[in-house]
Amino acid sequence: MLGTSDQPKSIMASALRLSQLAVGSKAVVRGLSSQRPASLRLREMGVLPGVAITLLRTAPLGDPLEIQVRGYNLTLRKSEAEHVMVEMLKAEG
Repeated sequence: MLGTSDQPKSIMASALRLSQLAVGSKAVVRGLSSQRPASLRLREMGVLPGVAITLLRTAPLGDPLEIQVRGYNLTLRKSEAEHVMVEMLKAEG
């Protein structure tokens, strides 16, 4: 029982904001801010905890960001990406 209650704290301690990823990085969604009005919209589009994403590209000034999630490309404002917590996936090889 202790392991399950400690696990979310350790995962969130290593989490980054989606807006902090480098282009080409792969990560797993670990959480969304529930205070944001856009969080429901993001969830409806498949950005859910446990889902793998890839940051495909950013606009020249860094906003918006394009990610690949569940087999399709999704463009997010940087302000929306600030509220998506992710954990980097280790590179294969």
